Amino acid sequence: PKPTLARVQGAAFGGALGLICCTDIAIAATDARFCLSEVRLGLVPATIGPYVVRTLGQRQARRYMLSAELLEAEQARSLGLIHELADPAQLDDRVEALAGQLMQAGPEAQSECKLLLRGLDDPAAGEGVDEFTAAMIARVRTSAEGQEGLRAFLEKDTPAWQEASPDE
Repeated sequence: PKPTLARVQGAAFGGALGLICCTDIAIAATDARFCLSEVRLGLVPATIGPYVVRTLGQRQARRYMLSAELLEAEQARSLGLIHELADPAQLDDRVEALAGQLMQAGPEAQSECKLLLRGLDDPAAGEGVDEFTAAMIARVRTSAEGQEGLRAFLEKDTPAWQEASPDE
């Protein structure tokens, strides 16, 4: 699994809102609008429902799935649907900057981090969480990427996976 980043401009209704809920990070223009509009069409957001509930929580999902209320960008941010808002003219720059930050991280570590998050989200994990997390850190710390990252840190060097920045 790789990090996913949503860039939202304009209207994100129905399935588009569901796709945002499936991403790791979402940045929207300040003039973006959002709506779970299915009930207006006599439908239900069944396919996207699990992702919407996971993102908004049961209580907020109920309100917006049942009412099909229009959400302005700031409301979407305050509900946790969107992580960050940007002026429409600056949206691409902000998304590119964040994508650049993501590119500086170890790709295998990011994949493992996504697996960690999935595991922690599993209600069945329960008491096995300590064993799950201990096994993961032991595996990742001894991986080639983990060793390279630790080496670079200790030697105040750049890890092999990072690209040199343009100003270097």
